[in-house]
This record gives sequence, structure tokens and C-alpha cells, in this order.
Amino acid sequence: MRIDASSPPRLSAKIADMNTPSSDSLTLADIQAARERIRDGIALTPCPPSVPLAEVAGCEVFCKLEFLQRTGSFKERGARNALILLSDDAKQKGVIAASAGNHALALAYHGSSLGIPVTVVMPTYAPLIKQTNCRKLGAKVEVQGTSFAEAKQRAGEIAAQQGLTYVDGYNDPGVIAGAGTLGLEVLEQVPDLAAVIVPLGGGGLVAGVALAIKSLRPQTDVIGVQAANATAFSAAIEAGSPVDVTTQPTLADGLAVSRAGSLALEIARQRIDKIVTVTEADIALAVVRLMELEKSVVEGAGAASLAALLSGKLPELAGKKVVLLLCGGNIDLTILSRLIDAALVADGRLARFTAEISDRPGGLANFATILTQLGVSVKDIVHDRTFCAPNVAAVNVLCTVETRDAAQIAELYRCLTSAGIRHFAHVGRE
Repeated sequence: MRIDASSPPRLSAKIADMNTPSSDSLTLADIQAARERIRDGIALTPCPPSVPLAEVAGCEVFCKLEFLQRTGSFKERGARNALILLSDDAKQKGVIAASAGNHALALAYHGSSLGIPVTVVMPTYAPLIKQTNCRKLGAKVEVQGTSFAEAKQRAGEIAAQQGLTYVDGYNDPGVIAGAGTLGLEVLEQVPDLAAVIVPLGGGGLVAGVALAIKSLRPQTDVIGVQAANATAFSAAIEAGSPVDVTTQPTLADGLAVSRAGSLALEIARQRIDKIVTVTEADIALAVVRLMELEKSVVEGAGAASLAALLSGKLPELAGKKVVLLLCGGNIDLTILSRLIDAALVADGRLARFTAEISDRPGGLANFATILTQLGVSVKDIVHDRTFCAPNVAAVNVLCTVETRDAAQIAELYRCLTSAGIRHFAHVGRE
């Protein structure tokens, strides 16, 4: 079964046919209780309409600004709820978790506010700033493992040795119930929504949100979106139970888990309507769209919901009222410039090509005139006389140019051809 926009509009019937029974371990009452439990420590984030996003998406768009939480993500909801639910003995001994970022930050912050010791094991690829911030928030940080699975294994060893409670970031009942409070808020803020789009990693967020929304407004579609390089949840649905998958590097690092949560799968499989898979270019473009149109800096995982809407894989939402969960804002600034460039390339606003021009006086001027007449802005140009063709009267120029869109890039290449200038593209679209 292929799980994306080419699948039937609703997947619930197929998912329900699997042998795994539906979970009764978590109910709407648990989510409602979690909301009261965490109310004093969690921000009620706004969910305003977005006119500019509606114009480019072709539907009514509302953005749940969950990146405005203190540590920058929805993870605070589940972390606080799970910590409060601990026994007095467990609170005194402390908790531990494996996380590359947001779950660790949320536990560190709320553990500190509740007086509960927190240890986090972070894989070696976790951004240095997130490691530093966890320590600033009072957590004990150990960096171990080249993958999340290795970090989790190490966390389990420490938990056994020190008697700590392991708090899973997406498969813990308290964490899922806390995440579900997002669904309650969305229904109150946009009561007649047609669909909510939820980023999909291990499944804790979509499980909680789907349980809340389907319990109170079953006609609302719950759509999950996963990165093409991290497909643990769809693989679990196809297999009928969680399976290990190999993840590839992705801009949506918060979704890059190798195995979906079993409890999350039980809850979500009966309630999720559709899963859309987005590419790295889709994610990069969504991050940049949010910067340009919403003036918001959202990490790749948080922007995945917009990526799904802009990917063209949800035509059935045209004209409808849609909520995007922008669930995290902890983007790694060391890759931000690369992400922006990738998005500009995907958007047809940045291209790189090599052209062979005359090395005689006026050759470069003639070439520049073509670019000027088209309104193309030159970002960088490099002459290459050494590794060019044997023609001593010619020189290669490597150009990076800023353009309006893909159509202008195509027009540029047509003009170069008409002028007799040989060229080939390195990046961009012919």
C-alpha cells in the first residue's frame, strides 16, 4: 500500500482491517485531564488565519503557532504531563530520555520547574546549541551514539543502573495525552475546520491530536505528513506493527525516528485519514515560505505540515478550512543558509550554469548585456581559462544568478542559445 496523495482519500477503512486491536489505554478524558494538569506551565498558543498562505495554497489556512512555547516546540505539553504523573519516588530519583533536541529541551525545562532531575542522552549529530541549551536548563547531558537507536539504548542502560524513569518522547501515555491537548485547542480556536495537518515522526503527536479531534469532531480529517527520508510510521502501518527502518539525513530532523511507537500506532491507525510524504525540497521551500510570508522561523519538522499543503498532494482541501500545526522552531542556524539556498533553487529563484563566451574584448560585456536585458541578477561569476575548451579565443564562466522563477531561468537559457553561447546548467531547471 502506497501512502500518499495517490492513495484513496481516506485510509481509515484499510488501516482498521489490520489485526492489531484498537487501543483503549488512552481516552479523550485523559487528554482533557492532561490539559488541566499542565495548564499553568504551558502557553496557550494562537492559531490565527494566514492570508498570504491561503493565497498560495488555495484554501483557508490557520497556523497553530506551537513554536512559541518556551523551549520552541509542542514537546513541552507531553513532557510536563508525564513528569507530573510520576510517583513521588520516581520524581525524587529523576528521569532520563534519548532525544536529539526538542524532547530533551522540554524535559530539561519542565523538570527544572518541577524540581525533578533530568538526564538526556543525545546522539552525536544533535546540534551543539541544543546540547548547550539542555545543560543551561539544568539537565545532565550525555552525548552517545551515532543514531537515535544507539542513544536510546544507552539511555536504557543508565536508567537500569541508576533507577531512573525513562520518558519516551512519542510512545508514553502521558506524553501522548499531553500532545493531544493541541487537538482540544485547535477545535476551540477553529471550530469548523475541515482538516488538520500533523507532522509525523514516531507518532505521538498525531496519536494525541487524532484522538482528541476524532472524539469531538469526527468529520474533520487528520492528515499526517512524513519526510521521504524518514518513513517509520507509514512502514509500521504497512507492516501492521512497528518495524525498524533506515532513515536518511533530513531537514526535518525532528521526524527522523527509525521505529514508530507501538502505542502511538494503535491509537492513530484507527483515526488518521491520510499520510502524505514530502521531499527535502518541499520541506526547504515550506521553511522559506514561512519566513517570507509569515515572518516566522520554523524548523523543518515544524514546517512539514505546510510542505504537505504546498506539495500538490492534497487537492481535496481546495477552498476548505485547514489548520497547520507549526510544531517546532528550533532550527539549526548552522544549516539555515544552506536550507534557504536549497529552497531558492527548488523555487526557481537561484540557478548556476557554465557558459562559454568570447575571451576577446567585449565578450564579457555582451554576455552581461543578455543577463541585464532579462533582469537576471548575478550573484557570483568565476572565469576559468585553464579547464575550458581548446579554443584559446574562448573562456568558461561559472555563473550563479538570482531569477524570478523557473520560467525566467528557461528564458535565460533560450536567449543564450539564440546568441550562440554554449552553456549547461549545474543546478536549477532547463
